[in-house]
Amino acid sequence: MQTSPATAPASSTVETGKSGRFGLATATALVMGNIIGGGIFMIPAAVAPFGTLSLVAFAVLTVGAIALALVFGQLARRNPRTGGPYVYAREAFGDFAGFLSAWSYWITTWVSNAALAVAAVGYLEVLVPIGDDPATEIAVALAFQWLPALANLAGTRYVGAVQLVSTVLKFIPLALVAVGGLFFFDPKNLGPFDASGQGWMGGMSAAAAILLFSYLGVESAAMSAGQVRDPERNVGRASVLGTTGAAVVYLLGTVAVFGTVAHDQLVHSTAPFSDAVNAVFGGTWGGSVIAVAAMVSMLGALNGWTLLAAQAPYAAAKDGLFPAAFSKERRGVPTFGVVVSVALASLLTVLNFASGAKGAFDMLVLVTTFTATVPYLLSTAAQLYWLVRGATEKVDTGRLVRDAVLGLGAFAFSLWLLAGAGYAAVYQGVLFLFAGILVYVWMAGRRRSAS
Repeated sequence: MQTSPATAPASSTVETGKSGRFGLATATALVMGNIIGGGIFMIPAAVAPFGTLSLVAFAVLTVGAIALALVFGQLARRNPRTGGPYVYAREAFGDFAGFLSAWSYWITTWVSNAALAVAAVGYLEVLVPIGDDPATEIAVALAFQWLPALANLAGTRYVGAVQLVSTVLKFIPLALVAVGGLFFFDPKNLGPFDASGQGWMGGMSAAAAILLFSYLGVESAAMSAGQVRDPERNVGRASVLGTTGAAVVYLLGTVAVFGTVAHDQLVHSTAPFSDAVNAVFGGTWGGSVIAVAAMVSMLGALNGWTLLAAQAPYAAAKDGLFPAAFSKERRGVPTFGVVVSVALASLLTVLNFASGAKGAFDMLVLVTTFTATVPYLLSTAAQLYWLVRGATEKVDTGRLVRDAVLGLGAFAFSLWLLAGAGYAAVYQGVLFLFAGILVYVWMAGRRRSAS
């Protein structure tokens, strides 16, 4: 039987993470590492056709992302359980909303991991020519997926260590370009403010549609709250610090590339950071440096996303909404969820390389742009629900106006994410999302029979 919003979370058995192993630094690295995957290495070229107006769009989006991070912090302060968005949706709206949040988030994680592994193979080819050999490409892509999986299976201590090291390593070259490039900044390279000619609002909206998904991962600390020490305080801090840190790197890096690479060249660039390094220091060695940084970045993202891929089904399984096997845990990690999620990502990767079914692969990746926003919308709606309801045990009445503004801003940001996904992604994503209803019906029916 579906639980009511008022009673859903009270009897949950999911741990609160009082003995979690992720401190504030590691939790912040998890957020930053998951937000910044490999996309940062292409963003400057992707938004260059819209001119420097895209920097304004970046600033607006950053405000929305930080508002969302603050909302996750507030939600985690009241309910610091593993599962994040799933927990908040179920607490406010019942089992079905919680299941949809967990299901959609799970889809997002393992499909995104497959995409990251495929992209990592492309960067490796810059250093080691693999050739057009599907078997070699598959082997390399699977290695990129299973090495982070092994780190996860070893326990949260190793997950945290890998995340910290990879975050530091990938930010060294990014910082060199983002900060060092500013010393070689030439305003003549910027090009026009509105390069697309769509007008101020049109150009900013078009640029925002590309940039919107740069902030996916802001929920990482909330999703892993059960593994965070003092989650009531550290989840919110890590979410804000990680999102702000990622925003600074994104913005400074984009500005530096805009100012060091001529606009007409940047529009057609396939490696904008490499072009920036080459423009500043001369030579052609920039491509190798950026390729290494990109692979480290993707390994870090795969490490973090592999953990998150198991967290939502783990929390749902503890509440009887996913198969019980997903609730199995070892060394603080839901091992069954890790293995199943990586296996599905591996299957999708093999399909991409072996059968040439790139159209199907691209469609699934597009679907994740929709499924990722569903937990955001449900979480922010949960925050607004408690505010409207006036539940004194859930909200700080002394900060009602501030929290309402943050909640509405985060909801608008999530809705903008959904709109930016496009009609095709929303249509296909709804079909993919509703396919999970069969799983919910099966689990709900078994629970009803057992009771």
